[in-house]
Amino acid sequence: MNQHNTQHPSSITQPKLLNIYFTAGIPQLEDTAEIIRIIQDSGADMMEIGMPYSDPVADGPVIQKAHELALKNGMTIEKLFSQLKSIKTEIRIPVILMGYINPVLSFGFENFCRECAASGVSGLIIPDLPPIEFEKNYQKILEKYNLNFTFLITPETSDERILYLDSLSSGFLYAVSSSSTTGKENAVLKNEEYLSRIDALPLQNPFMIGFGIKSKEDFENVTEKADGGIIGTAFVNILLQNRDWRKDAIDFVHSIKG
Repeated sequence: MNQHNTQHPSSITQPKLLNIYFTAGIPQLEDTAEIIRIIQDSGADMMEIGMPYSDPVADGPVIQKAHELALKNGMTIEKLFSQLKSIKTEIRIPVILMGYINPVLSFGFENFCRECAASGVSGLIIPDLPPIEFEKNYQKILEKYNLNFTFLITPETSDERILYLDSLSSGFLYAVSSSSTTGKENAVLKNEEYLSRIDALPLQNPFMIGFGIKSKEDFENVTEKADGGIIGTAFVNILLQNRDWRKDAIDFVHSIKG
């Protein structure tokens, strides 16, 4: 997915990309494969799988609750890799693992990347990995295993830094819609000035916007300028709250992409 075109992708009319996030190991430990199938078969373009962590500081209450439940259910990085390997031949859309750096370092960074490659994972998002560290210690390892890496930007990120993070990213650039934790009710979705500013930059990656998208209307709003949208909290909520989560998850993804 590495593209180094000078024309920004969103200036060409293309279908907008839908990326669905869920936390591995919920509602039950063994539901991961089924959720992957649902997301893929319902028309999403890619998915992010959250690796549960005991201190998910960048996440709001819903995803924090999902992390707690997943850990209580016994989800580990090893377990997730074995689940992914079991479904690897069925996966047709990019699968991105998202999580915090500590558990990855405990697992061993290169070992982790090797397992990603063996499990059909195409990229990583590790929000608390500083770009300087990334360049110095980890970029080469990711390239060795042919894994994309996505950095996050916020409305506070300067143009100069956006271009720097874009140059380090591959796959896509993750634009957080507002500077708050995930799933905030009052996340500023339609931050015109911010989205226009990103859109005007000569980015090498498509940019996708996340945090606070709950409906087709939200998705269409934010993707007027962005190349796609990322939905996490609204989807995770379905997995946490609904006994009939399978049907509701399918209906939800259809409602965005339909």
